[in-house]
Amino acid sequence: MFHIDPMHQFQIHPLFGEGEVHWYTVSNVTLWLAITVLVIAAILIFGTRRRAMIPSRSQSVAELIYGFIHNMVEEVTGHDGVKYFPYVLTLFLFVLFANVLGLIPTSFTTTSHFAVTVTLALMVFLGVTLLGLYRKGLGFLSMFWVSSAPLAIRPILAIIEVISYFVRPVSHSIRLGGNMMAGHAVMKVIAGFATMAVVSPVVVGSIALIYGLETLVAVVQAYVFTILTCVYLRDAVGDNHH
Repeated sequence: MFHIDPMHQFQIHPLFGEGEVHWYTVSNVTLWLAITVLVIAAILIFGTRRRAMIPSRSQSVAELIYGFIHNMVEEVTGHDGVKYFPYVLTLFLFVLFANVLGLIPTSFTTTSHFAVTVTLALMVFLGVTLLGLYRKGLGFLSMFWVSSAPLAIRPILAIIEVISYFVRPVSHSIRLGGNMMAGHAVMKVIAGFATMAVVSPVVVGSIALIYGLETLVAVVQAYVFTILTCVYLRDAVGDNHH
């Protein structure tokens, strides 16, 4: 019987033995999170170990990523936000390589699970909030008060601003996790039709096209997650204009 289970690839299971998965269980998610960190470390270490005046290919890639994210942080957050560049770069690299490694056959896409993306989003949300309160004190709350609006509607706008602020980690995490899960599910469904010899040439071409599209999505989603982090960071380190 022709059967497709596109959600099977997202199942979490222990690496050793069987049974329920708890927060301390070493699982396939743990494995691919560790692989992501090791791959990033290896690329940066081997890519910059020589630091030659005429860079090698690996050094050029490392410098390109470094310069791209540094310029993004400076342009979006301003000069005061550059000191937080290492965290933003780390976040970008982690999301990027987690997305890309998830495209390897038989691998596991960690960023397709909301437990991972929500954790990343909450780290940004709590970090930005605490940083804003530390730097500006109660003045940080002025971002919710739209002083340029008529006085009569300012309280209503303040409520809307507060709600939109606390919704940030939800939209931040769902955007990444939803896109990664949807794309991989579509690839699995189309790949299932490859068992039908009549349409296999069409299916192979479709899979190749979607795989290329998913590669682009993996990069774009890492960029979107990072630039939103910079936008949120700007609220904590920049001047509020309303």
